[in-house]
Amino acid sequence: MRLEIKDIEKLDRYYRLNLINSVPGVKPANLVGTRSIKNEDNLAIISSVVHLSSNPAHLGLVMRPPGKRPKDTYVNILETGSYTINHVSEDIYKQAHYTSAKLERELSEFDVMNIEREFLNGFHAPFVRKSPVKIGMKHLENIPLPNGCIFVVGEVALIDFPEASTNAQGQIDLSSYDCVGISGLNTYYSLKKIDTLPYVRTNEIPNFDE
Repeated sequence: MRLEIKDIEKLDRYYRLNLINSVPGVKPANLVGTRSIKNEDNLAIISSVVHLSSNPAHLGLVMRPPGKRPKDTYVNILETGSYTINHVSEDIYKQAHYTSAKLERELSEFDVMNIEREFLNGFHAPFVRKSPVKIGMKHLENIPLPNGCIFVVGEVALIDFPEASTNAQGQIDLSSYDCVGISGLNTYYSLKKIDTLPYVRTNEIPNFDE
């Protein structure tokens, strides 16, 4: 099948939604934890976390258009400047998926989905206890995107991860703790390491014709 813009625009709404969401491939599955200024905890699954730079250590994520009633996660980040990013592993992916439900603000996804929270190093926002990799973030700025979404930029303030999951170069083996990825809105994949290739130098490119 080959679709051009005019064809995509004519697709059924839900077919188009699922197609465009899944066409980028497998994305990281993360739970973003926040706590309001009234100490109300929120947890939301997000698949848009991306690396921006290592020095300074910055990560970005995309939030949907705020609208008339912004998402609790977005409001909490703006008000407190603090949030956490937690890798989703196979043992919690079902609970993680249902954090996308539209709950009342006074209800915490931690409690409704029976996901245990924890607090590290006095960090304001809660972490997911069962998450193998936990990242504490400090909010830096928001960048508006053409579709009305917001690109949230943050600084890595804390990382908690299994020492055995990294090699001597600091690379994390996601398959060592059954990390999962998301395709589209609701399809989950297990991740299996197949290889680690060297840093690419022009004079070391193999002869792929052999």
